Amino acid sequence: MKPKAISIIYWALDVLFTLAMLGDAYGGITKQEAGQEVLKHLGYPVYMMVIMGVFKLFGAIAILQNKFTTLKEWAFAGFFISFVGAFASRAFVGDKVTLLLPPIVMLLIMFTLYYFWKRYQAVNNL
Repeated sequence: MKPKAISIIYWALDVLFTLAMLGDAYGGITKQEAGQEVLKHLGYPVYMMVIMGVFKLFGAIAILQNKFTTLKEWAFAGFFISFVGAFASRAFVGDKVTLLLPPIVMLLIMFTLYYFWKRYQAVNNL
């Protein structure tokens, strides 16, 4: 794949993923009603929304930048834990498959972004 294509795919995925996580962070920080219902259904306290929202905000900022690579790696790890935790929580309460899919889809998008970030780094370090 050409370096320009790698760059375009990487930045498009980066921006889209970051926007999705910023939206999720906003929903958590502002304790949106839909999120409160989900947390109650899963058996978690509502204050977890704010904690996760703040972490997602910082994680989204870390994912968007390319200067501090270790910080970016940690943000990817944090989102991985969040998505796997969301999947496991939904599975443990017996939710339908349609509710199990969104965290898996986001995980796949994140892995694709991570792959293209590594390709982008390799191309730019030549």
